[in-house]
Amino acid sequence: MLEYLRNKKILIVVAHPDDELLGLGASMSRLISDYGVIGHVVILGEGITSRSDNRDVQKWEEQLLIHRNNIKQAQAAIGYSSVSIYDFPDNRFDSVALLDIIKVIEKEKQEFQPDVIFTHHGGDVNIDHQRTFEAVITSTRPMENERVKAIVTFETPSGTEWRASSDPRHFIPNFFISFSSSNLEKKIIGMESYEFEKRPFPHPRSPEALKIQAQRWGVAVGCDFAEAFCIVRLIS
Repeated sequence: MLEYLRNKKILIVVAHPDDELLGLGASMSRLISDYGVIGHVVILGEGITSRSDNRDVQKWEEQLLIHRNNIKQAQAAIGYSSVSIYDFPDNRFDSVALLDIIKVIEKEKQEFQPDVIFTHHGGDVNIDHQRTFEAVITSTRPMENERVKAIVTFETPSGTEWRASSDPRHFIPNFFISFSSSNLEKKIIGMESYEFEKRPFPHPRSPEALKIQAQRWGVAVGCDFAEAFCIVRLIS
């Protein structure tokens, strides 16, 4: 699968700033540096305003500006070639017509012409992650002229593992990417650049927890560090 991804254009479609790091940051660091991948990130939501009872963009104007600057820092850490930023309401994607999200993804696809899309696992507890997945699947229906031949989902710490045990939509990976400690460090540096998202241990987004998760998947597949993915569609 890694050779399949060589020199490909990969579109990373995420709900919030920091999601482009949490599930795949170290893997993308390796793919960009070692496999000639061009990665373009689409961040659909503003990622802040749900921390108030009511959405008030003006109230969070200063923080939103900082957040956007943090996105650029994270981009530099991983090596993403470009990032598009939208302002769908944080943790309120269910208040937006799914078609509006689909239209954004279709626009980004048309402009970037990706071969592969990485996005959220559809069973996350976060509603924005769920809707992002649904929009990606809908916007990449495998018709004759669809360029995207592969759709891959990733887990998002603090969004995937908290699914109820009785829920059938658990993240069951079938594809793993190993990487070096240097790739992992770039992911952690990128994550730590997010002033409003980084957390202390034992939170799943803490540097220590991100390393433990990378070691966990590494142990599962016989290497030092890895991230886990689920191949949803692969047409070759």
